[in-house]
Amino acid sequence: MAAPSSGGSCFVLGGSGATGRALLRELCAQRPFSRVTVIGRRQLSLPEGSGVAVEQAVVDFERLGEHADAFRGHDVGFCCLGTTRSKAGADGFVRVDRDYVAQAAELARAGGCKHFVLQSSQGANERSSFLYLRVKGEVEKLVEAVGFDRCTILRPAVLLCARQEFRPTEWIMQRILGFNARFFPTAYTVPVETVARAMVASVLQPSGEKVEVLENKAIHRLGKAVPQPGT
Repeated sequence: MAAPSSGGSCFVLGGSGATGRALLRELCAQRPFSRVTVIGRRQLSLPEGSGVAVEQAVVDFERLGEHADAFRGHDVGFCCLGTTRSKAGADGFVRVDRDYVAQAAELARAGGCKHFVLQSSQGANERSSFLYLRVKGEVEKLVEAVGFDRCTILRPAVLLCARQEFRPTEWIMQRILGFNARFFPTAYTVPVETVARAMVASVLQPSGEKVEVLENKAIHRLGKAVPQPGT
């Protein structure tokens, strides 16, 4: 599948999170698509004045099948959707990070989406004894099985960002690993802005692979700079 022209369309799932917000900023700055649809459970404050038509589709994720129209007519789907076990409980975490994402991928494919870009996690493995890594591994397999022309999976390490919500454990890890990043910049952490640029770059620079998995080092490399369409 060739990279889309600037007249194409994409959707973003998880636009309210740290990576999703960075992704929206990047899409508006780079303008690889003329239309961007943010699919979520509530209205968001969105970037303005970019020349990109940014629309919002408010959906009920518990009845996602009733919102198939929101997923129709897009060339590319970006997914940053996720929650935490502490916020949603174990069952809620599985439902959001695996079930919602898998169902959204199926609706996107049925609606004509050719390329699905999924933010997963470093260490994702469906056989892991850790719930978080196991669920991330399971959703990767489910999305792959949908059968997109292209599927890009990003596995970032600890995300460096300013959260709207306070996550104590993540805050501590960011401080510790953020210091280590001075000496090992691609090993343990990655800024959300770099992840967002890599997500866009994966569309603009097709790898030729049907399923591409980008580990943290590759995300750093791809996210350094995103060329403008046609360059």
